[in-house]
Amino acid sequence: MTVALPAVDHTKNRGWYPVAASDDAVAGHVVAGRLWGSDLVIWRDENGTVNVWPDRCLHRGVRLSLGTNTGAELVCRYHGWRYASVAGSCTYIPAHPDNAPAQSMCTAVLPVHEQAGLVWTTLDGARGSGALGASAEPFPLTLGEVDALPLWAMTVNVGGGTIAAQLDDLRMKLSDAAGVDVEVVLQPVDPAVTIVRPVAVGAPVTGIDVSRLDVAAEVLAAFARRRESESASGVGSPVDRGDDGGDDRSAGPVAGYGQVVAQGPTVSTDLLEVEVASKWETAEGIMAFEFAPIDGTRALPAPQPGAHIDVHMTEGLLRPYSLTNGPGDTVYRIGVKREPESRGGSAAMHDSVDVGDRLSISRPRNTFPLRRDADHTLLVAGGIGITPLLAMAQALASMGAGFELHYFVRGPDHVAFAELIETLGSRAVVHQGLDPSATGEVLASLLAEPGFGRQVYACGPGPMLDAVRSVAESAGWPDDTVHFEYFQNPNEIALDSTFEIALSRSARTLAVPAGVTILDVLRANGVAVEASCEQGACGTCVVPLLDGRADHQDVYLSETQKATQDRIAVCVSRAETERLVLEL
Repeated sequence: MTVALPAVDHTKNRGWYPVAASDDAVAGHVVAGRLWGSDLVIWRDENGTVNVWPDRCLHRGVRLSLGTNTGAELVCRYHGWRYASVAGSCTYIPAHPDNAPAQSMCTAVLPVHEQAGLVWTTLDGARGSGALGASAEPFPLTLGEVDALPLWAMTVNVGGGTIAAQLDDLRMKLSDAAGVDVEVVLQPVDPAVTIVRPVAVGAPVTGIDVSRLDVAAEVLAAFARRRESESASGVGSPVDRGDDGGDDRSAGPVAGYGQVVAQGPTVSTDLLEVEVASKWETAEGIMAFEFAPIDGTRALPAPQPGAHIDVHMTEGLLRPYSLTNGPGDTVYRIGVKREPESRGGSAAMHDSVDVGDRLSISRPRNTFPLRRDADHTLLVAGGIGITPLLAMAQALASMGAGFELHYFVRGPDHVAFAELIETLGSRAVVHQGLDPSATGEVLASLLAEPGFGRQVYACGPGPMLDAVRSVAESAGWPDDTVHFEYFQNPNEIALDSTFEIALSRSARTLAVPAGVTILDVLRANGVAVEASCEQGACGTCVVPLLDGRADHQDVYLSETQKATQDRIAVCVSRAETERLVLEL
């Protein structure tokens, strides 16, 4: 034989196995597969990457192989849960359009390799918790430039161990019949069923005589009938579990498959380590960065539109930056505006961070989630506020949803990520050089008619967002249809009050003195609360408020949300009463 394909133990679910032909994984389609009793879904994204996952939605266990391949996401047919290619993260749940799915909602991702015209995977890398694939052995086959052509595949109702004992004889007969060297690899569907996959190898495959392939197919069919007949008459074993009786995991699905687990291939309690893959000036005063995983075999968690990451820099600096990622992006992309009054973050990113540097970042958080069920979505951006709205626009465009993006900038040199904006065509409008009065007139026109099923998302400088809020309120837009993300809190924060906070879950009462935030008190007493901007702008530190009245000083909560007094941003807000009860 010219080439030896991987030798695996066909009596145990170990090693790499083919689960489909590469030609089966057609872009835009979904393929169902099975290996050692585990149902798999196989699909290729628009970038050519093949995904192999358990064939179950995390929600109700419906087969994902019945779903839709959008090119960047796999959408469950039952309730529309969307899963990102490569990462496997759930990116959207239609039943909860206002909430971003937790990063822990992530399907298992199996290692994948394409070789010899076949899609290969291994279940070894899907065991245990944490990063899947870490325990998988390297793929054992390297064909290089040798031609390899999958011929036909045939399902045989016999265990792989029984068939493996006859492979030498089968290879020889198939090679003689086809007139070219033929290797045979097996896909153990379950202990009693095997798919036999012949592969023609070597230079002559480009000129195979089709008539000889028909003869070879008859040889394979005769082999299959004989093996099944022998199995039925008791010759050989229809359920071949091996002779040593050890470590047989083929009787059922692999542990953890199809279950809602607290972690997946990209979910961890640790920070993500990334490398700066690209850096360029995307507009005057705005530097763009792309972050890639240091280990190229691992995927970064897929962010939802509107998400941000915290970037950890030298000297303890930490700053949140919105992601511009569209569906299918496998690197993180951010824009950083150099602030004249920078506290050190933007200056460090512009001056000290270069291509090849390694940084620690948080997993994506989304306090500015996008509803995808609106009849029409209006996106309003100003300056660097374009970043989260670009992610939203790309997501809506990929779904064919109705939207328009309006971007307000000082001039042509201030248009950030122009190449991405151009891909949106006429749905993106750039307004250049308008003074506040002219900007207000455009906003009044855009927001003149609230309409049923319409949503507004705005991000940019504080004065522009205040104008959007005022115009929308005057035009009668319901409060829950207009969404904002402030990069800074323009309010002057008053820290002169004193009060108590009672923590309902931990039965503790803590004093908050003047000059100290609630967040500082919680941290000093070992109470873990996530926080990012610590200015009352991003919403990361908002916690449930069970009793008492808050003195809201943030710009994240809407006026309606503040009036309900059921949540509080602990980084800046305080108490109007002597005591607040927090659900912590």
